[in-house]
Amino acid sequence: MNEKCDVVIVGTGAAGLFSALTFPEDVNIHMVTKTKVDESDSYLAQGGISVLLDKEDYEEYYKDTMKAGHFENKKNAVELMIKSSKEVIELLIEYGVDFEKDKEGNLVFTKEGAHSKARILFHEDETGREITSTLLKRVKERDNITIHEYTTMIDVIAKDNVCGGIVVVDKNRELAVIEAKDVILACGGIGGLYKNSTNFPHLTGDAIGIAIKHNVDVENLDYVQIHPTTLYTKNPGRRFLISESVRGEGAVLLDKYGNRFTDELQPRDVVTAAIREQMRKDGTDYVLEDMRPLGKQTILHHFPNIYERCKQEGYDVLHDPIPVVPAQHYHMGGVKVDLNSESSMKGLYVVGEASCNGVHGRNRLASNSLLEALVFAKRAAENVTKREDKGLDNYVVDFEEYKDLDEVFDDYRTSTLKKINK
Repeated sequence: MNEKCDVVIVGTGAAGLFSALTFPEDVNIHMVTKTKVDESDSYLAQGGISVLLDKEDYEEYYKDTMKAGHFENKKNAVELMIKSSKEVIELLIEYGVDFEKDKEGNLVFTKEGAHSKARILFHEDETGREITSTLLKRVKERDNITIHEYTTMIDVIAKDNVCGGIVVVDKNRELAVIEAKDVILACGGIGGLYKNSTNFPHLTGDAIGIAIKHNVDVENLDYVQIHPTTLYTKNPGRRFLISESVRGEGAVLLDKYGNRFTDELQPRDVVTAAIREQMRKDGTDYVLEDMRPLGKQTILHHFPNIYERCKQEGYDVLHDPIPVVPAQHYHMGGVKVDLNSESSMKGLYVVGEASCNGVHGRNRLASNSLLEALVFAKRAAENVTKREDKGLDNYVVDFEEYKDLDEVFDDYRTSTLKKINK
């Protein structure tokens, strides 16, 4: 499968799909994804997507984002994200995303931790699935977009700090090249590097490892967010997330004696620290989250999937608290990009969790991830469309360099982890 196209996009989550849809329909696009097309972390996002309510909300939204990020956020990136939010939401609705509405047809907003007010749109407790699956439907309607499943990027084609495509390996471990004037990496975070994470295990920070290999700038790789509340289990593997919006709607955290021990609506890192300290004091492996204050109607209508999953694990949230524990959730660091999502390598763009544009600072505000991903994925596509560069005129790919695929990926993961744990 040696291919040539205008743009290659690595990843089929919300960022990759939104970027693909932003291009004119005469642009030849190839998309690759490691596994099935719908196995991205975007599908796992439960809570929702933030949006600026009105002009009067700007200062509060800005302060909420900066405060959660410990004021290490890049101010111009935060401003751009917030001011672009309404346009992104309008596009999502135009594409067919079904956000929660009241009986009169007005959008309904919920609140999450560290937000000063309710400004989050949602679809039950699987907003990410609703957004991403809708975008995928629209992508499949486009004749100019080709998707390759079970196809893994193993390197970028680069010469003199100019990107000209990617090297991939398919499910039969056959190597190939996809040549393109521009490359957009939307291949997710680093959860697969951790024993306990809310992420899919195949998301192993490949974009970062490849960037390090080619001396592309990376930033804030040690900024790893732990989500305070995942369903406790003794089994290894991906943790099931108990959405922040559960606490935003009124759930409380309890110690082993049934006493409330913290303000549940603080930023995630603060709540995580409080939970860990309480676990230390109590000598337990978890604390309890009590959803009963929400009431039966809210639980069953707003959080039906969380209700069902907990029930499968033997917990009835209508009658009893559930055991929760912190787990790795999100990466604020990544490949350093500008406000157009371009990296320090010409023609190489990075969007979504694989990138670091500075919006999140040290700690991400709840429900800013989907918004940030979409805003800057759109900007990447718009910038690529304007670019007049022709990419690489010639290049050489030595497949012998990749003869031991396991060793190649081990090297990427090792170099990434060293930077994260510096």
